[in-house]
Amino acid sequence: MEHDLKVERTLRVGSVQFEAFPGDKDANFRKMAAFVQQAATQGVRLVVFPECCITGYWFIRNLSVEQLSSLAESIPAGPSIGRLVNMAREYQMSVGAGLIEVEESGNFYNSYVVALPDGMVHRHRKLQAFEHPAIRSGAEFTVFDLPEGFRVGILICYDCNLIENVRITALLGAEILIAPHQTGAVRSSNPNLMGMIDREVWNRRHVDPDAIEREFRGDKGRGWLMRWLPSRAHDNGLFLIFSNGVGVDDDEIRTGNAMILDPYGRVLAETGKAEDAIVIADLDASLLEDATGRNWIRARRPELYRPLTVPTGRECDTRTLKFNE
Repeated sequence: MEHDLKVERTLRVGSVQFEAFPGDKDANFRKMAAFVQQAATQGVRLVVFPECCITGYWFIRNLSVEQLSSLAESIPAGPSIGRLVNMAREYQMSVGAGLIEVEESGNFYNSYVVALPDGMVHRHRKLQAFEHPAIRSGAEFTVFDLPEGFRVGILICYDCNLIENVRITALLGAEILIAPHQTGAVRSSNPNLMGMIDREVWNRRHVDPDAIEREFRGDKGRGWLMRWLPSRAHDNGLFLIFSNGVGVDDDEIRTGNAMILDPYGRVLAETGKAEDAIVIADLDASLLEDATGRNWIRARRPELYRPLTVPTGRECDTRTLKFNE
């Protein structure tokens, strides 16, 4: 008697939150190496680090073009990419991390790289960049296959805010969205959104951990994320790996909240701790096929969607909207 055997696909992934040192790549790589080693002992096959975690992030806006040029690296030839590739090879694990890229023409990008165990490197340039006047926005979506058979897309921080970006990534076949961020507790002119965390509350986190963790769990952190992150996963039927900075980032405090969500928008793993941390979860591909969002994608009527490609006249550069996220 023949049996219909279904091949199981699972992937153990890790999402890291950590406080990056501005401009100190060696120090940031030491933190990353420790997390990769820890992840390897737990069987992780893909580890995701935050946006611009190699170079540092928010201090970038105050750099001169010359200083930005000194910080930036080419991809894939830059030394930091070599270090990522070496880690991926040593631990036989895919490793993702962010940095500032400079191409031969001199253009700068906020980029994210995933190094695979075989030495292959995949790069995404942030589509909605605003960090520095000299940093350009990317113009391509990034979707590729992991050795374990999962198809992965990358969107950096504000990229994920626009529902069109996530939907296109799903339409390109992504089963997992890598979503590296530097967010939470940002200054805003919108009284209904976020607001900054007092630096002293962070400084006293070891004396009064409840105070900072209340901020992380509230509307400046998790509360804001849970208004939209689950819908990005659910509506597009994909796993979502959210990695974020935590702690001091120039004059703001990042809220961490590293988490991993399934294709129904359910949280598989998360942390609200005010410290460097990793969360780990097993992604079960059997959840994908009948996920609500995938059924909705099958029900699409593309012939109706031409208005999505027609400018309304209200479009403007992401830089002008940054503080009204």
